[in-house]
Amino acid sequence: MTHIKFNHSPLPKSFGGLVEDILNGGLNKYVKDDFLTNDYFTTHPPVNIVETPEAFLLDVVAPGFSKEDFKISADEKAITISAEKKTETKNEGDKQVRREFNFKSFKRSFTISEQVDAGKINAKYDNGILKVTLGKKENKQDAPKEIVVE
Repeated sequence: MTHIKFNHSPLPKSFGGLVEDILNGGLNKYVKDDFLTNDYFTTHPPVNIVETPEAFLLDVVAPGFSKEDFKISADEKAITISAEKKTETKNEGDKQVRREFNFKSFKRSFTISEQVDAGKINAKYDNGILKVTLGKKENKQDAPKEIVVE
C-alpha cells in the first residue's frame, strides 16, 4: 500500500509562508481570479458617487461602449445601470474565414435616497465615462414664523 501525502492547506502555517506564497506568484489563492483578468472592469465598472446640495452625481467608467448601449432605469428605491455591446469582426483571406465575436456587458444597481426626484435624472456619456445626475427634491420649508411670547 502506498501512502500519498498532500500538503495543500488553504492558508500558510506562518506569516513567512504567506509572504513567500505572494512573492512566488501565489496571489491567485487569496484574490478572486476574476479581479486579475482584463475583463474585470468591463463586468464590474468602478463608480464614483458624489453628493452636492442639488444632486447626487454618479460617474461610471465604461470605455468601449456607445451611448446607445446603455439602459438606465429607476424607481423610488433603486437605479439600475446596464450596458450590452455585441460586435462581430470578419476577416476574409484565401480560402479562410475568421470571425471573432466580442460581447461585453455589465449591470449595477444602487439604492437611492427618498431625496431623489425621478423627474430630475439625466445621463451623458463622454470619453468612456457615463455621468448620471440624480437631482434632489426641493425641500420647501415654510419661512420661519416668529412667535411672540405673551
